[in-house]
Amino acid sequence: MLQVNMAIILLAQTSLFKLFTMKRIIIIAILLLLSIKGISQKTDSISLLIKEEKLTYKQFVIPTILITGGLLMKNTPMNTNLQSDFRKVLGEDFHNKIDNYLQYEAVLQIYGGRYLGLKPKHDALHQTINLAVSNAIMGGIVTSMKFSFKELRPDRTDELSFPSGHTATAFTNASVLFYEYKDANIWYASSGYLFAAATGFLRIANNKHFTSDVLAGAGIGTAVGLAVSYWSPFKSLTLGKNKTHAFIYPQIGTNYGIGLLIKN
Repeated sequence: MLQVNMAIILLAQTSLFKLFTMKRIIIIAILLLLSIKGISQKTDSISLLIKEEKLTYKQFVIPTILITGGLLMKNTPMNTNLQSDFRKVLGEDFHNKIDNYLQYEAVLQIYGGRYLGLKPKHDALHQTINLAVSNAIMGGIVTSMKFSFKELRPDRTDELSFPSGHTATAFTNASVLFYEYKDANIWYASSGYLFAAATGFLRIANNKHFTSDVLAGAGIGTAVGLAVSYWSPFKSLTLGKNKTHAFIYPQIGTNYGIGLLIKN
């Protein structure tokens, strides 16, 4: 009888552990996909984001929630426990480099949308300018924060964990994609956030970032991408009388970055 009772207790404890583990993962999913969920709902702030051409504070509600959530979660037991749960579920040896490429997926969609019959907000030149400016601003913010906070990565390779640069890049590009095509096809415009969220998940899964790093990176990227897209610097710029082609592309090797190609 005692053995049966012990077995029941162990089974209950195992079930509770799985429940709490899954609960934590669901929490991450909800926080990371707030922007995606918001886009699909007809709330006042998202309706404004889709229809309004002027930039207002309402566009920054979701980014603010993400950044605040990341800051509040920093250096907390919940942050550490979430990391531990991810490693247990996916395996201590899990490692995948696809996040190095996935962060730039939205760039392909930005340039490729017009070939699918969708009308973007800007031509290729000004899309490139918006991408370059937004990534430069985002990079400056993320780099300065990394060296200010000096948070040790989960894998202890360096002290540049907070916030996640890969996630910030992915959400910056996804936000530029969203603005470019939100009037043409809202589903296509929003799809970049799915890949951006996947990038964030992989950064955690690869043990390179804590959940707090990813949330903050997502918020920074979304805010910068939308702000620059609405601002659209150098909107009156043209290069000569001939048609100009401009492309921004990822540079992947020993270092990761952005390349710019302008051709008349």
